[in-house]
Amino acid sequence: MNKLKQEFLDILSSYQGILHKVTLVYYKTKAQREDMFQEILYQLWKSYPKLKKRESIGSWIYKVAINTSLSQINKNKEIEFREELPDLSASGGTEAELIKNEETRLLIEAIHQLNDIDKTVMLLYLDEKSYDEIAEITGLSISNVGVKINRAKKTLYHHLTKIYHERK
Repeated sequence: MNKLKQEFLDILSSYQGILHKVTLVYYKTKAQREDMFQEILYQLWKSYPKLKKRESIGSWIYKVAINTSLSQINKNKEIEFREELPDLSASGGTEAELIKNEETRLLIEAIHQLNDIDKTVMLLYLDEKSYDEIAEITGLSISNVGVKINRAKKTLYHHLTKIYHERK
């Protein structure tokens, strides 16, 4: 195996969780998520040899994964966004690990109510990316990132409060 291919595989083993997070946020069915995971891998492999800043590999993977997902959604309007979460308690693998408890499932359900860019910003924010990193990945200004995060937090708060009161 050549050096470039081995480097790429090593990176993927460390960062594949990003791909699972992105596909979980944007795609409704397991089949769609699996297809998109493969498409993102393909796009990453295609662009890897041209990657110059290897120190910001996580940001690059997020950027490729998000842009590939949004591009595919725009090309394929029949793809449905997630409306509710599937029961992942019986399934193994990385998706089940991402959704460990009821609070996390509710948060993801609330995130699905946001528009595409707000989903992206909140995904990155919840993954503890700095405003600078979020701006770099999304192409937004740093101040716009802050505004979007604050507005999305309010929307999520209202949605989660509504769910909480409905369950009482």
